[in-house]
Amino acid sequence: MKFETVTIKDIARALGLSTSTVSRALRGSYEISPETKKLVLEYAEKINYRPNPIALSLKERKSRSIGVVVSEIANTFFSQAINGIESIAYNRGYHVIISQSHESYEREKVTIQHLASRSVDGLLVSLSNETIDLSHLKQLHDKGLPIVFFDRITDEINTHKVTANNVKGAFDATQHLINKGFTRIAHITNSPNLSITKERLQGYQEALKKNNLPYDEKLVHYTLHGGMIYEEIQDEIQKMFNARQKPDAILTASDRITTSCLTALKATGKKIPEDISVIGFTNTNIAELFNPPLSAVRQPAFDMGQTATELLISIIESKRPVTEFETRILDTELFTRESSEHAPALKGSQQSQD
Repeated sequence: MKFETVTIKDIARALGLSTSTVSRALRGSYEISPETKKLVLEYAEKINYRPNPIALSLKERKSRSIGVVVSEIANTFFSQAINGIESIAYNRGYHVIISQSHESYEREKVTIQHLASRSVDGLLVSLSNETIDLSHLKQLHDKGLPIVFFDRITDEINTHKVTANNVKGAFDATQHLINKGFTRIAHITNSPNLSITKERLQGYQEALKKNNLPYDEKLVHYTLHGGMIYEEIQDEIQKMFNARQKPDAILTASDRITTSCLTALKATGKKIPEDISVIGFTNTNIAELFNPPLSAVRQPAFDMGQTATELLISIIESKRPVTEFETRILDTELFTRESSEHAPALKGSQQSQD
């Protein structure tokens, strides 16, 4: 059975009024008597009448909707960011349409074009691992569609951006491992073109440099799908332990990479922290329940979602073209637990002194 929506014409027919009278009564127009308003509103409530959002959007030239594009909703970081996005959007009277790129440029492109065709008032975008060409976004931005980037941002489009302090987060995590005595720290990260990849690699390198440790590019492992394909992480783990010089600790750069790395290490029989120590970027709420509890860099995902949404709505609702933009950088938090607490054995007299 086809679902039939109730229209203003249905109310007018039932009450013996004109459609224009019903329309004005529903809008609270002063031209309509209080008695008629009461009659219309009570009947509309009785039959569960709701205004047609498509008709309203055509009239107001606004859809009151925001498009959100992320790599994967199941990713803990993005699910928390979406909660932040919805908390602001709902209170401001906007609906949120969420789409996933699954780390695919083509899927991201099609998704964004679809959202634009549905006349969303603006877009919140976190770029996919594969995205290098931004022409699909530049074209929409040049036509006046408000766009705000969060987490995975770009300098190629002049707009508001919200991200975490990835440099400091990776620096703090690497420094923690160095303080524990680790000197060959591997780094498993996302696609090299992503902003978060570059920033986290920078923090990792800065910590090595500060402690006079050499940077070995062989210890940096890039993943095109960011941990979404388990075999990709498994291959990188095998490469690490097949190498002549093996790492003594691993810094992982995202939620998916972190969890996939832990699974791959377990599958190869490696014990944490006895055989290898691990610290990773992750927003999972159960990191302390892992075995062993996982040391982690936590991003302010919820706050990032809220901030990005506030900035987007400020563009949407501005009565004048917005020409000045800002990049908000929110602080990360480092939580150290047992997965990174095992110091490597020292040799010779140093070992005997311990």
